[in-house]
Amino acid sequence: MAAMHAQRHDTRDEFDLVRRAARGEERAVRIIMQTHNRRLYRVARSIVRDGAEAEDVLQEAYLNAFQSLAGFRGDASLATWLTRIVLNEALQRVRRHTDTPTSQVEPPNQWASQVIPFPVNGFPGADPERAMAQRQLCQLVERAIDELSQDFRTVLVARIVEGMSVDETAALLGIRPETVRSRLHRARRMLRLTLADQIGPLFSDVFPFDGQRCERITNAVVARLNLPS
Repeated sequence: MAAMHAQRHDTRDEFDLVRRAARGEERAVRIIMQTHNRRLYRVARSIVRDGAEAEDVLQEAYLNAFQSLAGFRGDASLATWLTRIVLNEALQRVRRHTDTPTSQVEPPNQWASQVIPFPVNGFPGADPERAMAQRQLCQLVERAIDELSQDFRTVLVARIVEGMSVDETAALLGIRPETVRSRLHRARRMLRLTLADQIGPLFSDVFPFDGQRCERITNAVVARLNLPS
């Protein structure tokens, strides 16, 4: 009973937020974007396979969504509704690039230069070596995901990266839950094979002991030895 009450409360809050954004309230618009930015960016990125292009997709999708908020009826959650808009925009962008010569692609409109920033997460106070290693590993995974075909890539991002359920992913992509499971299984297997090929040569560099860590330990030992200068 408590869970049902909480769900109804969440739905009311969402509708209130949508109404406020539809009226042009900046705070509501910002809350919606900040809440959904990460998922929507990742979905767009899984389709277009380029960070800057994904930001353009997201921007256009948001503009379309906020101009159409009056038509939001709540048949699906706001997250699902927005994700479908982003998915459609990304797919249309890919089709345009595939079917249209570069010289004929429409120039960006006045909004297109105002790209939504997606800063790279920092590691305040973290070991620079560890931060660099983590970033390099993320890049390996991103490249491996990019090598998957679109059908497998979108399912993998939805299910694993964003943690969407099988049913949510199926509804979003318009496929059966069984297809989601099958594609995810195959995507994981292909990803493992690709990463095994790419990461194998890096094992010689694991557990590095240089840079600041090496200097720190050396200085500490020298100080404790109380060596004559």
